[in-house]
Amino acid sequence: MLEFLKSKKRTHYANKISKKNVNDRVTLMGWVHRRRDLGSLIFIDLRDVTGKIQIVFHPESQKIHTKAGKLRNEFVIAVTGRVILREQANINPDIATGEVEVEADELLLLNTSEPLPVQINENILAEEDLRLKYRYLDLRREKMKNLILLRHDIVFAIREFLIKQDFYEIETPMLMKSTPEGARDFLVPSRVHSGKFFALPQSPQIYKQLLMVSGFDRYFQIARCFRDEDLRADRQPEFTQLDIEMSYITQNEIFNIIEDLFGYIFKKVIASDLPTPFPRITYKDAMTRYGTDKPDTRFDMELNNLSEILADSEFKVFNTALENNGSIRCIIAEGCSNYSRKQIDSLIERAKHVGGKGLAYTKYEGDEFQSGISKFLSAEEKLAIIKKTGLKNNDLLLFAADNDKIVFKVLAEIRNYLGAELQLYDPDQFNFIWVTDFPLFAFNDEEKRWETAHHMFTLPKEEHLNYFETGKYEKIEGELYDLVCNGLELSSGSIRCHRLDIQKKIFDVLEFTDAELEEKFGFFLNALKYGTPPHGGIAPGIDRIVMLMSKAQSIRDVIAFPKTLQATDLMSSSPAEVSKEQLDELGIKILPKQHKSE
Repeated sequence: MLEFLKSKKRTHYANKISKKNVNDRVTLMGWVHRRRDLGSLIFIDLRDVTGKIQIVFHPESQKIHTKAGKLRNEFVIAVTGRVILREQANINPDIATGEVEVEADELLLLNTSEPLPVQINENILAEEDLRLKYRYLDLRREKMKNLILLRHDIVFAIREFLIKQDFYEIETPMLMKSTPEGARDFLVPSRVHSGKFFALPQSPQIYKQLLMVSGFDRYFQIARCFRDEDLRADRQPEFTQLDIEMSYITQNEIFNIIEDLFGYIFKKVIASDLPTPFPRITYKDAMTRYGTDKPDTRFDMELNNLSEILADSEFKVFNTALENNGSIRCIIAEGCSNYSRKQIDSLIERAKHVGGKGLAYTKYEGDEFQSGISKFLSAEEKLAIIKKTGLKNNDLLLFAADNDKIVFKVLAEIRNYLGAELQLYDPDQFNFIWVTDFPLFAFNDEEKRWETAHHMFTLPKEEHLNYFETGKYEKIEGELYDLVCNGLELSSGSIRCHRLDIQKKIFDVLEFTDAELEEKFGFFLNALKYGTPPHGGIAPGIDRIVMLMSKAQSIRDVIAFPKTLQATDLMSSSPAEVSKEQLDELGIKILPKQHKSE
């Protein structure tokens, strides 16, 4: 028969009990993790949010001994008893409470449990979709529980550090105006104003800048953000970022504060000392050396530009790439000349998966180029490649030839794959790096127009302002910066455009009409007229920080209730249809989905 707590109160959590509590009378509450019935003695491992402790029921207390015999895994109980030392032979070194146990004299059965559709046992994991459907059970697993508690510790440390640095925590609206910030907005229809919509914030970008206009000087927020975009292992439709903005600040000062913040978090939460200052690399150097603006610098294998050496190559693929203003670049997998054709074909398929046409290769063994494209290389080209790359015997050369965008994407993918496959780095190492000097604009070849590379509220470098007048927009760099660790982009930031005249130049390049500006940004541009101070900020992703520090394989593991890669919540079966009455109230009619060909 189920019982109620009534006046019963918990005195301790499981992991708070130790040898110093011997002979104390305690009351514990939690789940039955495991029951062992030895006939005369019954042992229960009681589990709560802190851990597990062993409870022993003696036959002398016949009433609760009989009740304990009916307990099953995941039943909810309250136990009162005396803390005693375990016998030396029975000490369990695998749990924090392994030296003690509780001799029970009271037992309340608070609830029962049906057999679980997913097991709490770490060694018997169900498929991820089933675990997401029963996420509340999956979160009972020690690994998942620890990830969520680690997230709590990280956020607490963030708040602790920033408040000591004179930052103010201020909330910004969740219902705002839809503005073009890169990804699709999630729209929220207004019942009161029929036919009009709010948007959920992609970030608090405009509002945090308005807080600088308001004079708050140092702002932060643990902000919920929403982007309706395609998902991947490190991306969710709703996510959390640490939003930071400061007035009268320089890029160097922001770097110093963020380095101190991360140093504090890593030291306090996982006892890891981060070397500071973090190294810096320009966007241009990151792309040419690693093929990506989020390089994993724990290992070498940098890209080599062989375009000049192979300008007259007999290999048609190389010629075609150069004729189309592309490039020929390679990476060297040291000691991998023993790669089989099957292994190389796998690398070629990986290159195609990210948009490349394939990979060319050759091997260097016995002071000779062998197999692959070696027959197309002249003696002079071979010598030049050796000199340029530092090639050694038993190395494997992998080439990509195409436009730079594809070449970089392909070689970055292959480099990252080989770094993990060949175990070229220490998985316990954290290599932070600042990537700076990003281009402000990028040309959209399909739409034949300029777009912002990051976002449109960035201050251009002062020495590049004259390029607005000459139309050399590709040369304009912004006061933009990213924080990257182990190939994972943790944060983007910039010094903002606080001057209306410069902001208008940016909008002119983006071809906004006056009417569009008034409709989309009128309130913000109006604010820039009233003494806006210079300001800048950054927004580290909380989910990615937890993912990095915990070495989790997916961002879904560090979010309590995540969405799948199809942006669905399997637990609540959402998104879901709503009633016709709700739609009518909002003035919304659902039309059949149109295919692009229609």
